[in-house]
Amino acid sequence: MALTALSKETAADTIIGLGTWISLHTGDPSTTGANEATGGSPAYARKQTTWSADSTDDGVRAGTEVTIDLAAGTYTHFGLWSASTSGTFVGGGTITSTVLGAQGQIKVTPTYTQS
Repeated sequence: MALTALSKETAADTIIGLGTWISLHTGDPSTTGANEATGGSPAYARKQTTWSADSTDDGVRAGTEVTIDLAAGTYTHFGLWSASTSGTFVGGGTITSTVLGAQGQIKVTPTYTQS
């Protein structure tokens, strides 16, 4: 089923309204937020993005860039949450696999596209 422009806009607004907290994961978060990063010094923590308003009817929303502190490891996925800790997992996806040999940071600029 193809969505109308208005339907795409409404769906995108609904999804981004569910969460503003970005997480990183060492594997597929599935539908539960599994494999979320931990540890490090400074310690890993989800970071809050601010979703942009959109005046075009394309169903695309961009968030502000966040910088996440991480322990050494391989990071392959991101997640979207309703809260900085616990909360509801909204969904996630893949990022370019990034290997940190030591404590470091990964910058994420989240984008949501409703097709």
